[in-house]
Amino acid sequence: MESRQQVDALIVGLGPAGGSAALAAAQAGLRVAAVERKKEIGVPVQCAEFIPLPLARYAQAEGVLQQRIQGMVSHLPSGKFESSGSAGLMVDRAAFDQALARQAGQSGAKLHLNSRLVGLDSAGSSAIAVTPQGEIRFDYRLLVAADGPHSFVARSLGLPPQETVHARQYTVPLFEAGGNAEIWLSPEYPGGYAWLFPKGGVANLGVGVDKRFGADPKALLDVLHRSLVSAGRVGETILRRTGGAIPVGGLRPNLVAGNMLFVGDAAGLTHPITGAGIAAAVASGERAGQAAAAWLLQQDGDALAAFEEDIRDQFGASLKRAAARRAWLGQYWRTPAAGEDRIHRRGWVAFPEYFTL
Repeated sequence: MESRQQVDALIVGLGPAGGSAALAAAQAGLRVAAVERKKEIGVPVQCAEFIPLPLARYAQAEGVLQQRIQGMVSHLPSGKFESSGSAGLMVDRAAFDQALARQAGQSGAKLHLNSRLVGLDSAGSSAIAVTPQGEIRFDYRLLVAADGPHSFVARSLGLPPQETVHARQYTVPLFEAGGNAEIWLSPEYPGGYAWLFPKGGVANLGVGVDKRFGADPKALLDVLHRSLVSAGRVGETILRRTGGAIPVGGLRPNLVAGNMLFVGDAAGLTHPITGAGIAAAVASGERAGQAAAAWLLQQDGDALAAFEEDIRDQFGASLKRAAARRAWLGQYWRTPAAGEDRIHRRGWVAFPEYFTL
């Protein structure tokens, strides 16, 4: 039997973007409901679990912070490598997401886990979710789409799918204590790269590739894993496996559709070169929650347009550059030039060439 709930803000997804939106909206006094398809927020983890230092205040909850990262080592196809200052933190991503959602719940948001949207009437501002308690029809005044790269909300509106790369990641024992993240740039990883992020006594080891070039991320990750095992750097045991799609097409043409806001991966805020997206997800979610409050409580008719303008001002230029670099790199994959260091120096954020015209 279907029940009905009247809410001010309906948040779809409780990753970093959705959790931040739910928290900001609830703290502002809105009636907030959030729908999350996972039984346990953040599980399974589909992330390298690195956050930049400005997000340190979100890593204060128990169990979130795992290790500090001092910088990055970028390996080029020739075997040369360079170090750069990319300080940050390794976190337990599930604990990170759960802490945000817990604060949102404590602030009054109603969290519906193991639940998924199955219907959306954008014209009537209502959505149907299947929950463990049965179907719920939410009548909302504003909706925040924080439901990832394959956004149900976006599909329901007929919006085009986002361009994605596919990633696979293993968590493995780490034999070398290290404070640096490592990146491997190679023609073997078309449309992406490989990484090792130390996390205490373990490491997240992964590969992301564009499957359009015929690359198999699992096969490539197995090769990398075996090479690091042979080098005595990591253990053979795979403690955890994960994977998923990473949006790399840049910002959606519109972040606002009527009374719906797109945030995080659903908005295309993930960096098209690095795949980093947690910081942008948190920032966009917070701003969406604030915009919802201004629009609904203060009756600020410009609040939603201001949200889009602010997000584009903050992230638009870097995402546009990254999308352009990604398109530029695309012409070289599966050609001999893809093995040249100069190509990768221009296409990777740690090198000064990346920022030249």
